Amino acid sequence: MKMLLLPLIVAASFAAEKHIQTVALSGNETDAQLLEIASNVVASPRQLAYHKEEFIGFIHFGPNTFTGREWGNGMEDAKVFAPEVVDTDQWCRVMKDAGMTKVIITVKHHDGYCTWQTRYNDAFSVHQSPWKDGKGDVLRQLADSCRKFDLRLGVYLSPADLFQIESPDGLYGNESKPRPSVIPTDPASLQSDPLKPRARTEGKPAFQHELDDYNRYFMNQLYELLTEYGPVHEVWFDGAHPKRKGGQTYRKDLWFSMIRQLAPDAVIFGGPDVRWCGNEHGGTRANEWNILPIGDMNLSGLDRTPQDIGSDARILARNYEVYGKKQTAKFLNYMVSEVDTSIRNGWFWRNEHEQNVRSADEIFDIYERSVGGNAVFLLNVPPATDGKLGPRDVACMTEVGRRVRSTYGTDLAQGFRTTAKGVDGSDLDSYWQPEGIKGSFEITLSEPRTINRIALQEAIGKVGQRVKSHALDAWIDDKWVEISSAGVIGYKRIHRFDEVTTSRLRVRILDSRNTPSIATLTAHYYAAPPQAVSITRAPDGRISLTTPRPGPAIHYTLDGSQPDAGSPRFTDPFDLPEGGTVQATSIVGDQSGPVSEATFGLRPQGWKITASSEHAGYEATKAIDGDTATFWHSSWAAGHPAHPIALTIELPETTAIRGFTYLPRQDRRVPDSMVEAWRIETSPDGREWTKLEEGEFGNLLNDPSQRTHLFDEPGRTRWFRFVSLRGAQGKPYAGAAEIELLGK
Repeated sequence: MKMLLLPLIVAASFAAEKHIQTVALSGNETDAQLLEIASNVVASPRQLAYHKEEFIGFIHFGPNTFTGREWGNGMEDAKVFAPEVVDTDQWCRVMKDAGMTKVIITVKHHDGYCTWQTRYNDAFSVHQSPWKDGKGDVLRQLADSCRKFDLRLGVYLSPADLFQIESPDGLYGNESKPRPSVIPTDPASLQSDPLKPRARTEGKPAFQHELDDYNRYFMNQLYELLTEYGPVHEVWFDGAHPKRKGGQTYRKDLWFSMIRQLAPDAVIFGGPDVRWCGNEHGGTRANEWNILPIGDMNLSGLDRTPQDIGSDARILARNYEVYGKKQTAKFLNYMVSEVDTSIRNGWFWRNEHEQNVRSADEIFDIYERSVGGNAVFLLNVPPATDGKLGPRDVACMTEVGRRVRSTYGTDLAQGFRTTAKGVDGSDLDSYWQPEGIKGSFEITLSEPRTINRIALQEAIGKVGQRVKSHALDAWIDDKWVEISSAGVIGYKRIHRFDEVTTSRLRVRILDSRNTPSIATLTAHYYAAPPQAVSITRAPDGRISLTTPRPGPAIHYTLDGSQPDAGSPRFTDPFDLPEGGTVQATSIVGDQSGPVSEATFGLRPQGWKITASSEHAGYEATKAIDGDTATFWHSSWAAGHPAHPIALTIELPETTAIRGFTYLPRQDRRVPDSMVEAWRIETSPDGREWTKLEEGEFGNLLNDPSQRTHLFDEPGRTRWFRFVSLRGAQGKPYAGAAEIELLGK
């Protein structure tokens, strides 16, 4: 033990001070010094408050809601945004009931459409909407509802702006030179006299900087958002660039500085405070470190996708990786991971007949992995064209909220006795520390309890994140039995394990970056409802219904009705040659599990499939082989053809078709072969072709789930052609893991 303590004692002599959020590096630190410094970087007060928010909501609502696109192009009719109502009270009521603490709204997405009463964009904004005769303000209504339901407010203002790019007199990339400018600027003088100020809210400061036209426009809009809608607790920036023009750069340093002054309690996502988890499907890291090596604090929010971004090895490498490139670390910075995903297939609402809504099982699992994995969970729930959250979304959110309250609303360890002074069930300011980097403590419950969840927290605002590995034991049958183990803790680590009944628990710290601190321990029990049913089709076309653990009775329907105990009971795989929709539920006693649903296409028996381009080993037949692990990929050899690239299916006979499904490659998240824009053609004879419809699949790289498209006018055909017009991220390839045709 003395050998383990020696480096820490030496290190403490030169780096015992705490560093709140950020510390600059000289570049001359030894390995021991670097790790000592990293172990003493703590969360800022605003970051600590953000940690405690845990579960927050996201709203995407704009022109894309009405066009069905995932990313607009900035050239839509400004009147397309025409909600019947905007029921922000319903949004907040549902989110509050789900256990959320804050709502972030997309006031401007990449298309550039503004859904608040901005002074700087009359042409492509809510000013032109028929809703409330152009006088409506989505943000104003949401801010009022947030106050009513005691929710914090956040805003997402997209730096990318396709309207400003595509408009002849647009400001994005117009190659204007930086000029002395005042923020807020008189709207009529935004370009002609940028030093002419507009009236501002009493007590709010003005700012003067050298700015080009677009940064001046952006900062004026940001100023509006931060000064006219009440307290803002998060400002959300992403790194998307659907299109660039004119070498436009962003003055993020000035944006961040203005946010700090106008909204001092707000964390900045995509900036120095909060970072993207690295995916959009709800994936979490096994070990989520908060202290990261950074090269440029103004670019601190750049995307980081690797699994290891903050371990000892990563810090000692003296570099960090962004977009696959290693860069020299000049700072160590505390940054919180935000796990962002959507309850629906896509960020915007598209429709109710194609768009999948995730189950409460999925969302609750992400909640436990993110909140219980040292991250904050941001769940997008997009309103429909009627301005309300859909009934399926509401049902899921309601059930998630019930599970969160029933599981984590009660601490079954409350009132425990322990010799580890400072550990309790709520206070992050008091804590226990061992004498070295390892140690253990025991707690005794007031009576034997049956539990299957334990949550631990470090004193991240006082000491820092230090634990690298730890384990939990329960006293069972007169001996200690390990029930769970994990790596880092940070703000919170939720352990999930098979239920045990015990009156004694032990926490063992196995390894730490420095002397660790444990602030809280709570114990819980999750009463899982009957399991969700998995619906799968084998390559031979037969449908199977299973649950993760055998035992529950499974009942199903094929006619669109909700399955219950009176529906047919599944016993053996069954055939569904014409395709259709299967709904199924598991039943235990008088309890039913969630209803699972899957839509299957026609069985590809006797089909002939060809492609205008295919790479060896990735032939067209892979797109209908029933195996999601294989896929068709157009040629990437030298001289490969460009788009359009066609996949043609010849059916044995003329058949009724009402739509199709598309599943992109599932092996890894790369854009190659993912089809973004497509055209469907049909033919009665394979010679004369008719265009049926065109469309787009958005956000495939971050959400490579199956997409369903139903035709406006179903018809009959024998030849079906899927034509790829554009690959994801502009890649010159096409492909598909599976293509299914939906029958009548």
